[in-house]
Amino acid sequence: MQHHNTVVLGASGLVGQRMQQRLANHPWFRLAAVVGSERTAGKALESIDWNLQEARPNLPNLTVLSADDEHLVKRLKEVNITVAFSCLPASIADPLELMLASSGIAVFSNASAFRRCDGVPLVIPDVNPTHLDQFDAAGYTLACATNCTLIPLAVPAAALSQEFGITHVTMNSEQALSGAGYELVLSQTALAGEHPCEIEGEAEKTAAELLHVLGDAVEGRRTGGSQQAVQRIHPAFNDSKHHVNAASVEVEVNCKRVTRVDGHQIFATVRLKHEATQDEVLACLQKWSLPPSLQTCPSAPKQSMHLVDKINVDAHLWSDGMLFSSQPDPSEDLKAGMAVVVGSVVMINPTTVEFSAYSHNTVRGAAGGTMLLAEQAYTEQRLPKQQ
Repeated sequence: MQHHNTVVLGASGLVGQRMQQRLANHPWFRLAAVVGSERTAGKALESIDWNLQEARPNLPNLTVLSADDEHLVKRLKEVNITVAFSCLPASIADPLELMLASSGIAVFSNASAFRRCDGVPLVIPDVNPTHLDQFDAAGYTLACATNCTLIPLAVPAAALSQEFGITHVTMNSEQALSGAGYELVLSQTALAGEHPCEIEGEAEKTAAELLHVLGDAVEGRRTGGSQQAVQRIHPAFNDSKHHVNAASVEVEVNCKRVTRVDGHQIFATVRLKHEATQDEVLACLQKWSLPPSLQTCPSAPKQSMHLVDKINVDAHLWSDGMLFSSQPDPSEDLKAGMAVVVGSVVMINPTTVEFSAYSHNTVRGAAGGTMLLAEQAYTEQRLPKQQ
């Protein structure tokens, strides 16, 4: 199969290094460049501190390019880059992602700069894969992955929505320190429990993105949906004729940070349109999976959801959908940590189900989820031709 030369935008952050880790032995994508800030630009990639718990994999000998280099696109074209993985803060992602995407490089972004913008697909491959049909619709080869907190909610919610319909979702989250970057992970004070618990804007962002990914991608004027999910306006996409009509579901979300290095856990109550038994709900969750065409993707979990009686946040962090691993090598096993673990499923009444769900926030919720989106584009032959 054709290999694509890729660039990671982000040299030292947790998500950027997760992405480098996943590219070390990827069968479809080859790490050929890394872009960083002024702090890391010009340095050898191997000289930058490795902030993940797993050992640094065997990465190519690269010098970090500067995000501020006015000749960056030219330099990337010289090494035949066709795919970019953006692991940047939103303020840096815009305009860098647009610059690369408008040059013909396919950009898959973990940043929030263009999420829910008209003409930019916001996709979870086992929730709304057909939204990627809007890829390149606005003249930019740019697609976004969602907020990491959304993953453990959206995957089971999508299954329930398709099978029974849903009218109301309430979610409370307990989010890991790594969701805020390596500063908290490396802070002994934070690891001792002294850190902010509130996460500004997280609840609103999660609610809006849920309604977006459960909505319908259309051409033409937006209609219906919730006021929580009005699409964002960006001048680069003012002329886009592609929109998403958000799902008409009431959503209440509360988010907080807890003292745990990795893993976001959510506690949800979902009101169904149609009555169901607990066995029917469990069967619905168990059978939910990626479309058959995407099940061959290297990062695709063996099952989208791994059902357990009760979630153990230590033992259940790394699931491939069928098995849990205690010491995975994410540079070799791309499926590890890619499944959503679901437990404590209880029917409160015939139209109300409660459950908890858990996922690895820097893997499935960030680098792995973004890579799975790029693998979907590869499988569907949406990527630029490698020269």
